[in-house]
Amino acid sequence: MKPQLQRRVQRYGWNIAAEYYEDSWKEQLTPAQDKLMEMMHFQPGESVLETACGTGLVTSRIAKAVGPDGKVSATDLSGDMIGLAKENVKTRNGLVKFHRMDAGALEMEEKSFDAAICALGLMYVPDPIESLNEMYRILKHGGRAGIAVWGERKNCGWAEVFPIVDRQVASDVCPLFFQQGTGNALQYTFQEAGFNDVEVERFKVNLNYPDSETALMAAFAGGPVALAYEKFDEDTVETVHSEYLESVRPYQKGKGYEIPGEFVVAKGVK
Repeated sequence: MKPQLQRRVQRYGWNIAAEYYEDSWKEQLTPAQDKLMEMMHFQPGESVLETACGTGLVTSRIAKAVGPDGKVSATDLSGDMIGLAKENVKTRNGLVKFHRMDAGALEMEEKSFDAAICALGLMYVPDPIESLNEMYRILKHGGRAGIAVWGERKNCGWAEVFPIVDRQVASDVCPLFFQQGTGNALQYTFQEAGFNDVEVERFKVNLNYPDSETALMAAFAGGPVALAYEKFDEDTVETVHSEYLESVRPYQKGKGYEIPGEFVVAKGVK
């Protein structure tokens, strides 16, 4: 898929998914966000750039960490995500500013931030190194960048959603989704972008859903396949739902599900 088309697909898709996102993923993404915040160790008064901010789940935590003397610039490709983030993140003194912006072409001055962060967004960009290059550019000397991505496909029990949807559409929905979480790929991407002292942590989690309806919402309406899913007719929706629930049946616990997942979190220094 050409980069321009991929960006358009992601923008439209996340506009659709925005209203379902927090109900689908807020609890499930918390372990990755916790680890990323721990590794970044934000200090009062720091200036921080966040890309792919979504509904502001991490943005609010950064704002609290840097305090009233800090500065947070949060960007996302989806205008609907930005709209929700503005409603969710309440700060004083203009501490947080939101921008609808491509992570691969940041309209920010070079060497103007102490830190840059992207929590579970790098999987969707056309060129991960380009996005890390942009983070490197806007960081001051000694500044640090932090990234969290999903881990290897084989360790993510919900991953069958992609081939299930791909069988119903003309092209791959997210062909490189697990690329940065495989092997040492994320470390190499940091190093290719010029970062030093790269630290990487990989860990497994369980994604808990109380019932099949919530698990289906997360897999389809609230995630990366939302654009394709919205176009499915009733028969196709029934088909993909059935196939997905069958794929996660080994993880069913009573009425709910404990679906395995894996995160990779990394930090590098300019």
